[in-house]
Amino acid sequence: MSWQTYVDDHLLCEVDGQTLTAAAIVGHDGSVWAQSATFPAINPEEVAGIMTDFAQPGHLAPTGLFLGGTKYMVIQGEPGAVIRGKKGSGGVCVKKTVMALIIGIYQEPMAPGQCNMVVERLGDYLIDQGF
Repeated sequence: MSWQTYVDDHLLCEVDGQTLTAAAIVGHDGSVWAQSATFPAINPEEVAGIMTDFAQPGHLAPTGLFLGGTKYMVIQGEPGAVIRGKKGSGGVCVKKTVMALIIGIYQEPMAPGQCNMVVERLGDYLIDQGF
């Protein structure tokens, strides 16, 4: 299965009538493996900040998490595994796997928990597969 299929079929799947606004699978080095058409252009500094936060939980809390220049306030997560952010009526979930970051962006009416479930479920699967 191609990485794009994971984005299209697993991250952009419908959950209770809702779907993510944008999604991507990005390598730890910042290379984009696959993304939705609506995913913002991210830069290496943004990915480096996310990777630093996974290594040093709390790193992004003072400055926020940036994706494509958009700032998200960092909220609860799982140190070293998941970073969650909020911006207005939407937010982001980033799950770290062995080799990649699974990123989902949502807007209401999708609930944060729905986004987290979609992103983290794929992340857990890829971890089990060694990716």
